[in-house]
Amino acid sequence: MWVNVVIIGLLLFIVVNLAMGLVYMLRDRGRSDRTLKALTRRIAISVVLFLLLILGMATGIVTPHQNPLGLRPPGAESG
Repeated sequence: MWVNVVIIGLLLFIVVNLAMGLVYMLRDRGRSDRTLKALTRRIAISVVLFLLLILGMATGIVTPHQNPLGLRPPGAESG
């Protein structure tokens, strides 16, 4: 359960930093480096999230869903 909270929190932090980068880009019009810092934070947190997901899958804490919607692949026989 705590893993889900951490993943969702990091995803929200990524979206917030992306929005902050947009706001800074529109307000500052290239006169400051706040846009660069916000987008750099977003990329850094994205890399951290990716590495945490890989580590979680390697240790068995995170298990990817093989077929969460129960869809059959094309060409699979129904029966």
